[in-house]
Amino acid sequence: MRLTLSDVTVGYDAVKPLQSHLSFEVKSGDVFCILGPNGCGKTTLFESVLGVHPLLRGRVLVDDEDITGWDANRLAHVAAYVGQRHKLDFPYKVKDIVMMGRFIHVPGNFTMPGREDYAIVENAMADMGIYHLRDKYYTDISGGELQLTLIARGLAQQPQILFLDEPTSALDFGAAARVIKRIRHMAENGYIVVMTTHSPNHAFLCRSKVALLRYGESPIVGDAFDVITEGNMKKAYGAHIKAVEFVDKKGKIMRCCVPDI
Repeated sequence: MRLTLSDVTVGYDAVKPLQSHLSFEVKSGDVFCILGPNGCGKTTLFESVLGVHPLLRGRVLVDDEDITGWDANRLAHVAAYVGQRHKLDFPYKVKDIVMMGRFIHVPGNFTMPGREDYAIVENAMADMGIYHLRDKYYTDISGGELQLTLIARGLAQQPQILFLDEPTSALDFGAAARVIKRIRHMAENGYIVVMTTHSPNHAFLCRSKVALLRYGESPIVGDAFDVITEGNMKKAYGAHIKAVEFVDKKGKIMRCCVPDI
């Protein structure tokens, strides 16, 4: 499967759009990271791609088919979205939250999930490493565990594309590392993963391509090593960043960004 954004412009005002002329293509097995400062339009981009807001310009294609005319049900069979803000008014168990991803596959309002649905939910929890939490209430688990639960819910939806909006926000260092490891695992299993993040190092860890969004200028798109440079980060964030290279345990050259203060 291929996801293509062609000359996409998003925002709420055609005269002053948040982002303009963004183009990229990703295919099954790819992770694509979207970087940029707060307020530059990362979440709006996701919501526009998924039809919450109309595109100001451009097209979004799945396998060369424009998805603008797709209804919500058809889109949900292809793409799942895990947002930044999660508000649940009832203390559901972890397995019940993940089961919510099966709703689009259960016909009728009063039809109970079947054996296959339960198997898919169990597999999704196992893939995210949270099977042991299945009977815990979401109010009793950590932020990192909740994030993995919500990603598992997306997996249970059985999409081919996952949109993850800052999946490591507000997580401690260890929880964030576990989420990034799971994201790499998902890509290795054939998913397309498109994620926003405030950490340029995630792009290196996921071996991804990158779109660096900036205020009032066209995005910079390309390989992480070409896009995430000290000069580009200064232009985007207005801060001095040091890009440090090192050799990992597999002998590959890696890069890490740290504040130059």
